[in-house]
This record gives sequence, C-alpha cells and structure tokens, in this order.
Amino acid sequence: MTEPQQKYCLDANVLIQAWQKYYSPRFCPDYWSLLNDFGEKGKIFLPHNVFEEITKTEDDLTNWLKDSKIPINEIDGEVASCLRDVYAANPLHKYLVDNTKQRSLADPWVIAHALKEKACVVTKEEKVTAPNTTRIKIPNVCENMNIRWINDFEFVEELNIIFSCRLK
Repeated sequence: MTEPQQKYCLDANVLIQAWQKYYSPRFCPDYWSLLNDFGEKGKIFLPHNVFEEITKTEDDLTNWLKDSKIPINEIDGEVASCLRDVYAANPLHKYLVDNTKQRSLADPWVIAHALKEKACVVTKEEKVTAPNTTRIKIPNVCENMNIRWINDFEFVEELNIIFSCRLK
C-alpha cells in the first residue's frame, strides 16, 4: 500500500519574502513554475485567508498568484471545527493573532487547514522560546497540536528542488 502524498500548507510569508527577496522571479523564474506544478499536483495549497492577505495589495505577486494553479482552500465546517480544536487545546493559542495591530489574522486558519488536511505547515516564522511571554507563533501552536511544520528552506530541500544558474 502506498503512503498518501505529503501536502504542504503555505503561510503568506513564504510567498511574500521569496517574491521580494531570494527567489524573485526576475532571477529565479523556475521556482515559481515549480510552485505552479506542485499546486496542480495537489502537493501545496493556500488557505483562503492567506490568499486574501497576499492579494489585498495589487502587485506582481498578486497577479501571479491569481493566475497560478495553487489551490485555494475555503473555510468549511470541518476547518471551522479544527479551528475550535486549536483554540480549545491551549489558552495561549489565542495570542497567535495580534488583535491590537490586526496582524497574523490568517495564522490560525493556516493551522486549522493543515489540521484538516493532515498537511505540513510551511512558514518563515520561528518558534518563540522566551519564558513568560504572551507571544506565540505558528510553530509553537503546530507543536502543541502535533502538526508538522518546516521553514521554506526545508521545504525546498524536502521537495528536492535544485537551483541552477545561467546567463540571460
């Protein structure tokens, strides 16, 4: 019996920072083609809230994402139930969203979608290890919920992506 394919749920920062910095399509277009291929094969997906977070700004990444083949997973009853489970599992999970600055609004949904899909979360966030803090990040909640998480460089390695250089 074959094992089910590992799915990856992408956080917004994975696409935003890659686009703006180290995998810019100006010099790394193949990376974005591969993401499209992975999306088409159902290997990666975005929660709808992540899609909204990225596309609220009209820019080249927004245009690329709107035309991409990356599935956008909608919120359904099962995802909403998973979100309730996330908040019920630990009272600190409520600090995942910064309500005063209206930041990280999609973060709980990333975790809820990953829980539903049994997916690995891919994020640029780092685990908060400082004692006595009310800050909590996606990796902290993932670990509390037994959801596997990796950063984008580990994602590249796991998917056996190899970069090559050539002159235009």
